[in-house]
Amino acid sequence: MNNGMDEAYTAKLKVKDKEETKMKPVQMVCRSLALGGLVLLLAAYSVRAQSFTPTRPVDIVNHSRAGGGSDLFARALVKMLEDEKLIPSGWQVVNKSGGSGGQAMGYLAEKKGDKHTISVFTNTWVVTGLTRAESKYTMKDFTPLVRMILEPTIAVVKADSPYKSLMDFVQDAKKKPGKLVQVGGTVSSVDNLFRNLIQKQTGAKWQYVDIRSGGERIANILGGHMHIYFPQPAEVSEHVRAGSVKIIATLTENRLEGYPNVSTIKEQGLDVPIITQVRGVLGPPKTDAAVANYYEDIFLRLTKTPSWKKYVDENQVESAYLNGKGLAGALVQLTDQLRTTLKDAGVKVVR
Repeated sequence: MNNGMDEAYTAKLKVKDKEETKMKPVQMVCRSLALGGLVLLLAAYSVRAQSFTPTRPVDIVNHSRAGGGSDLFARALVKMLEDEKLIPSGWQVVNKSGGSGGQAMGYLAEKKGDKHTISVFTNTWVVTGLTRAESKYTMKDFTPLVRMILEPTIAVVKADSPYKSLMDFVQDAKKKPGKLVQVGGTVSSVDNLFRNLIQKQTGAKWQYVDIRSGGERIANILGGHMHIYFPQPAEVSEHVRAGSVKIIATLTENRLEGYPNVSTIKEQGLDVPIITQVRGVLGPPKTDAAVANYYEDIFLRLTKTPSWKKYVDENQVESAYLNGKGLAGALVQLTDQLRTTLKDAGVKVVR
């Protein structure tokens, strides 16, 4: 009898084992699902933990004095971001002029890893790194965040100037070597680079005076102390509208939509390479990825706003957003282009 009971018990155990074996795959799936959910939850938490929001006002550095192109651009960015409620008020523009952008580059480099300091940049930063042996920094030392616009250059003179075209000015400069004066920004700026290219092509010679303040530059034109200025449209738009200065050429491939009656430099017979001013934003060295993502996102969102569209239209610029990865590649191309252009203009390149 005991044998029968043992056999019955053994049989029940075998049945139970079979049932449990059948259940294991189901249990494993459930456990896997639970584990997968936990992994997703932890991943979501990790992303949130790595996100960044400024805890104090952000400083936006630029290499211009008040009224210069980079100063105006930095202030326009802050105003638009505030107007569109993309940031709280309090972001500050910090001017670090001097050394053809070298002062601003040095200041940003010292802010290694700083989450609350960024800087606008232009081609000047690239040219300074290429032409100044004493420059400690190049674009490779900073964190690419965003490219925002591509900006054309124009040639302007006082409204009552006898020059009706840039070619008129060049022909007069040939008759009076070294007598005419161009006012501009740093010697490594786009406007001086255009001067070198035009002089090399035409044989004309005129002076270049470096004045860091945009307000002082235009004041010298309006006062008749200097004869010509190659700014970006935003720097002189109010004076153009007021009729105190006139545009005598666009230093562009095609005519600008906002100034359809102004001929291009090439239409006037000056066949030189066209240099487009790039404006964007860099972070200090070693900027954390989460911090970079924040700035990439905030500026991308700005480009989709009415304020941005108005800015682009009024200043005759091209909206050309690139994130950090895209900007890194674009900067390599820009550096190669400017190195070649500098050599064509007869400027010594040290890197």
